[in-house]
Amino acid sequence: MQSELELLRAASAEIGKIVLGKERQIQQSLCCLLAGGHLLIEDLPGVGKTTLSQAFAAVTGLGYRRVQFTSDMLPSDILGVSIFDRNSNAFHFHPGPIFTQFLLVDEINRASPKTQSALLEAMAEGRVTTEGETRDLPRPFFVMATQNPWFQSGTFPLPESQLDRFLMRISLGYPDERSERQLLEGGDPREQLGQLRALLSEELILSLRERVKKVEVRASVLSYMQRLIAFSRQDAEIAFGLSTRAALALLQCAKAWALLEGRDYLLPDDVQAVLEPVAAHRLQAAADSNADGAELVTRMLSQVSVLI
Repeated sequence: MQSELELLRAASAEIGKIVLGKERQIQQSLCCLLAGGHLLIEDLPGVGKTTLSQAFAAVTGLGYRRVQFTSDMLPSDILGVSIFDRNSNAFHFHPGPIFTQFLLVDEINRASPKTQSALLEAMAEGRVTTEGETRDLPRPFFVMATQNPWFQSGTFPLPESQLDRFLMRISLGYPDERSERQLLEGGDPREQLGQLRALLSEELILSLRERVKKVEVRASVLSYMQRLIAFSRQDAEIAFGLSTRAALALLQCAKAWALLEGRDYLLPDDVQAVLEPVAAHRLQAAADSNADGAELVTRMLSQVSVLI
């Protein structure tokens, strides 16, 4: 286990050579991958969303495809289509870019809801149904999507069902002064993407996902999680509380975070570390509240005691 953790830390450091000053977001991305979910990165254009995903793909060593979503894209552009072959006098299915291990969906909210919905079955079940036939996707299957804020022109809001398919949502924000100076002095970091080493592998990622499942969860920590979930459903500031699927997502991410911290047991700190990226995009403020998801998570953490 120690050597696997060392590889994870080395992978994080390798990505950090390209995405400067974003160690926590890199760890969150690794956490999402090990937890078996999908990651949404929401932020302003130009802060490094796509660069992070490209660096991440290079280091994981997984099969990689990138799709740029646009308003005129159709579901078949993602899933694939059957084309008639005159020589064999039959239709043959040509798989779309979704048939890969690591799929980068760039600017997911620039596509119409109809096209966004093409990802739902794939992200939830690891398979797609096209033209009446169900086809399995490669394992592991990981979607990392980027999106611009809703107030940017040319965007479509992601439906709640699509948002819920993302295990975690993170943002990068502007770099700190030191990192930005390093960027300005060192040139465009994207030029160094080809130098990144593939430190992880399909076998290692699948093995680590199995280790995540075996992380010990004590009754006291599970009770703390349940109190957080119950608070989200009862608080007057929150219109809709966290679902059972969200509770399972929180547990899985907390266990992955514990593994990244070098432990095989869960602490309340692990739950707190992943609560915002797991819960904020699933929470909606009440009609008379102006709070966003992050503020509602802060309220949950401040109001719910770790101990009873």
